[in-house]
Amino acid sequence: MKILLVGASGTVGQGIATELEKDNEIIRVGKTSGDYQVDLTREESVRNLFNQVGKVDAIVSATGGVHFGPLTSMTTEQFNLGLQDKFLGQVRLVLIGQDFLSPGGSFTLTTGILAQQPIAQGVSATAVNGGLEAFVQAAANELRQGQRINAVSPTVLTEALESYGPFFPGFESVPASRVALAYRRSIQGVESGRVYRVW
Repeated sequence: MKILLVGASGTVGQGIATELEKDNEIIRVGKTSGDYQVDLTREESVRNLFNQVGKVDAIVSATGGVHFGPLTSMTTEQFNLGLQDKFLGQVRLVLIGQDFLSPGGSFTLTTGILAQQPIAQGVSATAVNGGLEAFVQAAANELRQGQRINAVSPTVLTEALESYGPFFPGFESVPASRVALAYRRSIQGVESGRVYRVW
C-alpha cells in the first residue's frame, strides 16, 4: 500500500512510520524535511504536493500547530493559527487529496484529547480538535468510490512529556507506538467517520 504521511518527522509521525513501513510504502512529507515538503496553510502548496506524488492508497496527517495561551489575553490572530494550520490544513488535504486517493482508500486525520477534556490555556486546541472531529463525521457521508475518513485522538505522548507534560497535570500519557496502532486500524480497517481515542 502506498501511504502519504504528512508530519512524518514529528513524534507521532515517527511512530506511525515505524509501525507502517514494515509492510507499506511510506512517502514522508514535512514542512522542511522528508521526501516532499508542503505548507498546509497554502492551497497551492498542497496541490503541488499531490501533483508531484500522484495517486496514493492512504493519506495520513499527523501534523498541525495551535496556539496555547490564556483566553484572557488571546488575540484573534493567535486563535487563527490553529484554524489555518491544524484545522484548515488537514481539511485542505481532504478537499484536494480526494482526487488523488485510490478508490477504497482512506484519510486519517489527527485531533487530540482536548476535544473532550479541556486544559488551562488550551481553548484554541479544544476548538480546533472538536471542529476536526465534526468534519470527519460529516465528510464520511460524502466521500466517493468507497473512500473512508477517520481521525485519531491521542492524549499527551510519553515521548513529549518533557515539553508538554506541565500542560497536562494528572493525565496518563501513552507511547507513540500505541498511538500508531490506531492509524493502522484506520487505514486497514473498514470503518469510516470514526474517531479513535487513544487515552
